[in-house]
Amino acid sequence: MKPLGVAVIGAGHWGPNLARNFLATPAWTHFEVALTCLEAGKYVLVEKPFACTVAEGEKLVATAQRRQLVLMCDHAYCYTAAVRRMRQLILEGALGDIQYFDSVPVNLGLVQPDVDIFWDLAAHDLAILDCILPDGCLPPSVGAQGADPIGVDHPCVGYVTVPLTGGAISHVHVNWLSRTKIRTTVVGGFRRTLVWDGLNPAQRLSMYDKGVDLIGPVDRQLPRAALAGVVRELAAAVRECREPLTGGTSGLRVLRILEAVPRSLAAGGTVVALQSNGVAQGAR
Repeated sequence: MKPLGVAVIGAGHWGPNLARNFLATPAWTHFEVALTCLEAGKYVLVEKPFACTVAEGEKLVATAQRRQLVLMCDHAYCYTAAVRRMRQLILEGALGDIQYFDSVPVNLGLVQPDVDIFWDLAAHDLAILDCILPDGCLPPSVGAQGADPIGVDHPCVGYVTVPLTGGAISHVHVNWLSRTKIRTTVVGGFRRTLVWDGLNPAQRLSMYDKGVDLIGPVDRQLPRAALAGVVRELAAAVRECREPLTGGTSGLRVLRILEAVPRSLAAGGTVVALQSNGVAQGAR
């Protein structure tokens, strides 16, 4: 059967819902679609997962670099005001040397048929981790534990532990089965600790020293502001001929962690080394 072409005219209240249903490509198709667009000379914004394997991700990055095209991952959380502020404070040294990163995105959610809990939820938090980390703290290895208590043939509850350089550690807890929705990220430094409650309507950041400082409200319309940030960054990268904040090399770093997760699961949670870098890292 020949595929049908569809055009959505107008994007009012209901238009985005129609567009989303007509254009929801499955995760396993992202690589082929993105590669085809790059080979056609188009700039590409890819929804997560960036690709299904590191080898696919490397090919996308290499193609974009060879053709001098912008390849960007839609890691939308990295463009919220809260995460951008976290990145700024960390890079300015306000927290001191990073000691730990702890993130808990849990929800009674839709069990995905084609990806497990790590690819569905942990990808967001690993992208945040990659975005806010200072240079030199990139993870060399990963350990993971997962469980499938409802029998869907892939983990629905999981824990990812990523040792960071300098003795620091990061931890992400993901869960499709939680009766309560939680989105909390804590970044601890030698001098101060940042806490982001992603479900707080005011989207406040709290910075703890001896007392508590509230930074905010930083963003009262999280989804709208984040998507606008994605679009602005894509446009800026195209105009300035540069790598976006969440460009292909950033997506590849996240992909390397996700691809290592099943190897750690198969080894009983043992920490395993990430695949060696086959593509030169771009400037962050």
